[in-house]
Amino acid sequence: MDLGLKGKSAIVTGGSMGIGTAVALTLAREGCNVAINYRRHDAEAKEVVRQIEQMGRKGLAVQADVSSHEDAQNMVQTVIEKFGGLDIMVCNAGINWDGVIWKMSEEQWDTVINTNLKGYFNYNKAAACVFKDQKSGKIVNISSINGMRGRFAQSNYTASKGAEIAMSKSLARELGKFNVNVNVVAPGLIWTDMAKNMPTEARNNSQNETALGRLGTPEECADVVAFLCSDRSRHITGEIIKVDGGQYM
Repeated sequence: MDLGLKGKSAIVTGGSMGIGTAVALTLAREGCNVAINYRRHDAEAKEVVRQIEQMGRKGLAVQADVSSHEDAQNMVQTVIEKFGGLDIMVCNAGINWDGVIWKMSEEQWDTVINTNLKGYFNYNKAAACVFKDQKSGKIVNISSINGMRGRFAQSNYTASKGAEIAMSKSLARELGKFNVNVNVVAPGLIWTDMAKNMPTEARNNSQNETALGRLGTPEECADVVAFLCSDRSRHITGEIIKVDGGQYM
């Protein structure tokens, strides 16, 4: 199915690994020029750009801290200069630093909130300023089913992911009259490095929660994101689409 994304320009935060890489490559496969940001994984980011360019698209990797408002503004302007515009913003960059709340440090709380929530605010705002004026654009925020249900020892992470959902709904209302769609993809446990590094028992418990009896893949998340970035989703906004194999049920 042609999603009509040829020639569109996209930013994917946290695009050097995991779901972000799958989203960046899927959008490129659908015809987009794609810029990714990264903080530490320089070699991985360059490899993603290489694969994007191998498909005949423009690729760009920008070292940027998502918690920096200035970095976000600068990255959006750089992409507009390099690609000639911006049509799609996918916010995916995030971290977890788990602990029960009575043991959680202020640093743990602030670091996760600044990356996962302020980072989404920074890039959503930068994109909204562009999309509002051009009266078109797609924003997709990657949250988590744990932002909808809570999770033991993840009060900082689940707070950030729940707030991403609430913010996205507000932005959908604010930007709808400008022909801008804002939606959320909420994965369950996906087979990424984070899942691979989990204790086996915890990973198996999550897998057993699913109706399909398996973990999802980054590519399965990316396919949903690509649909939400296309005009085929033009009458969908403010929605949360779970990609979890029935784990949340």
